[in-house]
Amino acid sequence: MKKTIALLCFCTLGLLAEAQNRINIIPQPVSVRASAGEFTIQPTTRIVFEKDDAEMRRAVAVFNERLAEAAGFTLPIAVGKAADNTIFCVINPRLNHDEAYRLTVTRNRIRIEAKTPRGIFYATQTLRQLLPPQIESSKVVANVRWTIPCVEINDAPSFNYRGMHLDVARHFFSKEDVKRYIDLLAYHKMNTFHWHLTEDQAWRLEIKKYPRLTSVGSVRDRQQVGFKDEDNQNRRREWVSIAHSGYYTQDDVREVLAYADKRFVTVIPEIEMPGHAVAALAAYPEFSCTGGPFYVEGRWGVMNDIFCTRDTVFQFLEDILTEVMELFPSEYIHIGGDEAPKVRWQRCHACQEKIKKEGLKDEYELQSYFIKRIEKFLNSKGRRIIGWDEILDGGLAPNATVMSWRGVRGGIAAARQGNNVIMTPNSHMYLDYYQGDPKTEPYAICCYIPLERTYSYHPVPEELTPAEAKHILGVQGNVWAEYIPTFDHALYMAYPRAAAVAEVGWTPVVQKNYENFLQRLQRIRKHYDVMGVNYSRVALD
Repeated sequence: MKKTIALLCFCTLGLLAEAQNRINIIPQPVSVRASAGEFTIQPTTRIVFEKDDAEMRRAVAVFNERLAEAAGFTLPIAVGKAADNTIFCVINPRLNHDEAYRLTVTRNRIRIEAKTPRGIFYATQTLRQLLPPQIESSKVVANVRWTIPCVEINDAPSFNYRGMHLDVARHFFSKEDVKRYIDLLAYHKMNTFHWHLTEDQAWRLEIKKYPRLTSVGSVRDRQQVGFKDEDNQNRRREWVSIAHSGYYTQDDVREVLAYADKRFVTVIPEIEMPGHAVAALAAYPEFSCTGGPFYVEGRWGVMNDIFCTRDTVFQFLEDILTEVMELFPSEYIHIGGDEAPKVRWQRCHACQEKIKKEGLKDEYELQSYFIKRIEKFLNSKGRRIIGWDEILDGGLAPNATVMSWRGVRGGIAAARQGNNVIMTPNSHMYLDYYQGDPKTEPYAICCYIPLERTYSYHPVPEELTPAEAKHILGVQGNVWAEYIPTFDHALYMAYPRAAAVAEVGWTPVVQKNYENFLQRLQRIRKHYDVMGVNYSRVALD
């Protein structure tokens, strides 16, 4: 009898260990308790709601679509009570965060509780990660048991803003690429996509009132591909004389936004001003200080020509932003504000007159005037602005949110002034930097940010008081595309570092553990493999 009991205990422990080995979720949940056994999703399994609701249907739609593609069946949706062989989804208003969820998997059923449908969606993404990697297949896979280990998970994010950025101006990526990028960030429970649409090198968004922005501004006839000399003494730009073009129609944008909305992802557009505007000035030189002529830039870097500060320029920008707001429902519009040289304003009669008229001290205060005027317009339409940390120069707009990229100092300064902050320092969150030995990695713009460094970041600077720290909304990873000519290359630079960004934004800092993260990543990478994600293996092999 004792031997029988011992054998049963041994088998139970073995099953429990097997279950724990299968529970590899990124980002790491707040609490996980594994138990022996598994639930099997079958064609007869149903998704059940307490009451029918369009938002709840949206929350489970992506999960059901995955099953349709990979397993060859979808789960019928019913209204009723929890029962065996069901995935029962219920709203629980007592949970402490709008994105929180509780997931209980037993042999007989799955129960999902969430405060909002968004939490239901995140629970389904957890289920997606717990299923066999074949769940990511775009074709029906035979002879797979769609099992999920028995587990209890209580989960909620540490930060409300968890985002990824993609620069489509330096190199254009198709709307299908953008949708794929959004699906991957939603898979990791990130909730914001920052779409960098304009630059010196291209204007990528159709504006009906100003068609030359895309007919002229989206095309360049050459571009920089690197430097011929790497000794930093005699660096010469290396060029290719190949046209590069592309833009998104307004219908393309609507399609992308619908795709993102289905995944509970907010899309924030960025329209750069007053700097990084040469592509727009190539199309409409009358809004510059000099009158041009200009051509769409093929060089990377910071250009001297920026928008002028005449009233006609503000009307031009307000017209553009009006169309942007008609397309994008996001509360925030990103207006750039970074790397705007003042040399043209210093020599511009109209700009100097503006400084005198407005009682400004210098060109830095003129930039503050520029940003505040744009903010006032957007606020009047019920929107808010985000800008890079240069918008602190000359005085910060009262309601602006600062995206701190030049380290953390800008974020600290903004938080101390009572402005909200998104942390995206180039010391940790610039995913276009090298992640391995430059001798064996694809050419990158500079620097070195390995996976572990990204993972080590914590968005709240120690210098802030608890009251100031409340202004830190969250964190974002950035992918700038100067030296990223293809979408596969963009994915290589982003992943798996974007998974680390997701965990930085979601998982409590006291629970973060890099070695444990790597172990979980080894299973998640199998999902990446089926998805066809061209991720970096530098830290994994």
